[in-house]
Amino acid sequence: MKKIQKFGTFAGVFTPSLLTILGVIMYMRLGWVVGNAGLIGTIIIIIIAHVISVTTGLSISSVATDKKIGAGGVYYVLSRSMGIPIGGSIGIALYVGTALSIALYLIGFAESFNNFFDLGMSINDFRITGTIALLSITILALISTSIALKTQYIILSAIAVSIISVVLGTRDFVPETVNMFATKDAMSMEIVFAVFFPAVTGFTAGIAMSGDLKDPKTSIPTGTLWAIGVGLVVYISLAIFISLSVNSETLKTDYNILMKMALFSPAVVAGIWGATLSSALGGILGGPRILQAMSMDKVTPKIFSKGKGHNNEPVNALIMVFLIAEAGILIGELDVIARVVSMFYLTAYGFINIAFFLENWANPDFQPTFKIKRWIGLLGFFACFAVMFKLDMFAMIAALTVVAGLYFWLQRKEVKLQSNDVWRSVWENVVNKGLKKINANNEDNANWNPNIILFSGHSKHQSYLLELSKTVSGRTGIVTNFKLILDKGNNKPLKKTEQVVSDEAFSDLGIFARQIKVDNIYTGIRNIATTFGFSGVEPNTIMMGWPKGLEGSKEYAEMTEELLHLDYNLLYLDFDKKAKFGNYKTVDLWWRETDSKNAEMMLNIARFIIASPLWQNTRIRVLFVNNNNVNNKIVYTKIDNLVKDLRVIIEIKIIDNAIEQVAFYDLIKQFSGATDLTLIGIPNYKIEQQAEFIVKTNHLFEAIGSTLLVKAANNFNVLDLNFTKEK
Repeated sequence: MKKIQKFGTFAGVFTPSLLTILGVIMYMRLGWVVGNAGLIGTIIIIIIAHVISVTTGLSISSVATDKKIGAGGVYYVLSRSMGIPIGGSIGIALYVGTALSIALYLIGFAESFNNFFDLGMSINDFRITGTIALLSITILALISTSIALKTQYIILSAIAVSIISVVLGTRDFVPETVNMFATKDAMSMEIVFAVFFPAVTGFTAGIAMSGDLKDPKTSIPTGTLWAIGVGLVVYISLAIFISLSVNSETLKTDYNILMKMALFSPAVVAGIWGATLSSALGGILGGPRILQAMSMDKVTPKIFSKGKGHNNEPVNALIMVFLIAEAGILIGELDVIARVVSMFYLTAYGFINIAFFLENWANPDFQPTFKIKRWIGLLGFFACFAVMFKLDMFAMIAALTVVAGLYFWLQRKEVKLQSNDVWRSVWENVVNKGLKKINANNEDNANWNPNIILFSGHSKHQSYLLELSKTVSGRTGIVTNFKLILDKGNNKPLKKTEQVVSDEAFSDLGIFARQIKVDNIYTGIRNIATTFGFSGVEPNTIMMGWPKGLEGSKEYAEMTEELLHLDYNLLYLDFDKKAKFGNYKTVDLWWRETDSKNAEMMLNIARFIIASPLWQNTRIRVLFVNNNNVNNKIVYTKIDNLVKDLRVIIEIKIIDNAIEQVAFYDLIKQFSGATDLTLIGIPNYKIEQQAEFIVKTNHLFEAIGSTLLVKAANNFNVLDLNFTKEK
């Protein structure tokens, strides 16, 4: 069996990366950049551009030495770090961008080739020459990747000879003075930077060959960083040489100045052709491997995953690249596409940097052999998007819109990998730090955040209890529902994995669900209330259905006593089977002098209710029973101030009850008979009075709609509802 051929650092990474870096910009536009920006300005532009390439190169090199790097290069790294939706969306964008960039390189080659041989300079002439060149390098790639890579050595040599020829060439254009900065008639720095920047976007060409490398963990960091470093040295050195050798006016107007000043001009022509063809060849070799890797992960159609030969050459994917590149050549006018393509590359580089940062920050298993500071990734991330914004805001928006569309499409496809991405570690890290922060601060009940232990039971009305618990908890509160499985035989408890309940009824509402075995329901509730929770997110509220038929239950009385002792907020829902929650339009809060703590909790619950989509445009009333003949204006003013402090818009109704002394529950029947949801405070009573309280309350519930009984914990503020001193 023929041995699969793998490539080393020089052939597989360094050479394709460097050849893409030392491309058309160096030959055709570097002089123009120097002429417009001046020497110092040019060096600043080169350094700023290389901030992105260096940070991205360092980031991907670090990630490459931590995890296995498979075929697909950048796509593989992003998909394993940030998940398929992000990795796939960037991978598709990068793949299309790579394919279209081939067209751009070959159109540039066609212009130079046709000009040199006087073959015609129309757009159709460029299309013909570009198509022939595309067919040639595609056939070369189909014949053998090895031959294609060896061809790069010839091209690299041609580029080296061309640079030497320029350095040894004529000095007929030497300026009297060297411009250090831009002159008044020069192009803006933004335009000059935009023209130069594509010169530094080719360093990922070698990374795309990751699946064909002997040792990716060594070759990728070594080859990539050496290519970036050599490119930086060449650009700065050549910029200095050009500024000292040619006057700025000539540089601004003559794109072919390097050819004119060269000792042997055909050497420069060969360099230009070699640079454009090598860049196109790098895209032909790397692009199909991105598509092949994505198809193996089921991101793109399976047909593109198939390869041929001992090296599993991605022939089907190569044909697709050919078709996209040919479409670009036939279009001819690629200025708009070119800007968007540049944005795709910058977007990919930005996500590479943030992927490294997140891995380094959050993943405890991130142990690269190539170690760098995490802030480098963050710097690269912000630099990418800052440059995108500065170069072309509309192209940036277009690129990000396409990437976002691909992201949501892949999310809906629900393509998943067997391996975990970094997001689990990120969220665990965020939660860990958040819990520590929460634990360090005392709870302020003006901003009370409910953490509810819910016992919803098994009735057909369970859904309404779930619904109200989520409403009461608000957007940031936590609800954990416990299903208690009665097991009087006291068999073995459920395994930890079995205790987690996966049910759409809970997940759709954002409610955590657990199930445990208990030998006694009431004992089980007491044990959960005593032990459940951990520092920073301690449960503060118990919620369950109203206990009808338990008037004489000693066990229920003991459970209630312990819950009160533990200082939980208690919420008991009596759900009206006929009226349900009515029209979700009216809520009544009933207050009396004994509701000094319950009142504030009711107001907090009211805040969450009116924020719920189900209770939009809800009319909320505070009904205060004035048993002491206090002036209603005094009572109203004080309650109004209490309500305003909690930023809740509420109607206030004062019920005079000093003379007739109507029973509290009778007043509720009179005023709240048609209310959708009524909140009533549970008074302080001795446990031995429980049966009497339950019986009286049951009679009340027969006359009104759904009702939530409230008992606030001691950490709620005591509102002064005793107005006798105001008389």
